[in-house]
Amino acid sequence: MRKIISPHRRAGPQSVGRVFSILGSLAEAENGATLSELAVEVGAPKTSLAGLLAGLVDEGCLVRDDVARYSLGPKFISLAIRVTGKRELVPLARPFLVDLMEKTGETAVLGTLAPDEDVAIYLDKVESTNSIRYAVNIGERRQLYSTAVGKVLLAHFAPAHLKAYLKTAKRKRFTQKTLTKAQDLETELRRIRQNGFACSVNEQVIGASAVAAPIHALDGSVAAVIVVAGPSDRFIKKVNTGAALIVEAADECSQLLRGSDTEQ
Repeated sequence: MRKIISPHRRAGPQSVGRVFSILGSLAEAENGATLSELAVEVGAPKTSLAGLLAGLVDEGCLVRDDVARYSLGPKFISLAIRVTGKRELVPLARPFLVDLMEKTGETAVLGTLAPDEDVAIYLDKVESTNSIRYAVNIGERRQLYSTAVGKVLLAHFAPAHLKAYLKTAKRKRFTQKTLTKAQDLETELRRIRQNGFACSVNEQVIGASAVAAPIHALDGSVAAVIVVAGPSDRFIKKVNTGAALIVEAADECSQLLRGSDTEQ
């Protein structure tokens, strides 16, 4: 019987399917696999897989050891950590946000780097019960250079990434406190790396201030940022105690996240 294929259905490139088959096979192989073993698993000729494997090794998605066994590489593992980490982060960080809101009386927020551009995006929030409070919507985006959450993310950019950002990002002066000069920002980012947290006082909006600290993933990258924000006139009085609480919460959340990563 002749198999009829609808003209509306299109098969994807064969090499793409084979790449995913390779990655899937290696994810299940504790000790990696040779070219011959992968050819059997994937169901493809060794000659067809050799070029794909070489390309994946060049990109850091796979590693090839001295006995020609292939394993998942650092780039793929780092990507997997970031993807799974984002899914786990919201429920993982939620108790810390609740605790910070109760202890400080101010709004606690979880943010991270947006996947499509260099801005911060909010993932979760626990708003203050005060009638006058910092209010934000989940999914809202914020500039990196003028917010506490953004400056934490910037402070942990890879050097080349940070250099490109400072060179190309347009920096609008929202208030007199906004840092727009690259030199001023670099000084501020060094201070953040040294102190372990960032402050923003009337930089994005007059009357709003915040403190933020990073949550680190297993690979050392910043998976997310915990922020506590409130009206400046009330918030400034508790910056020091607030910063200590936020850093402690972020560190504890980092430990939990690393533990959940290693268990996967």
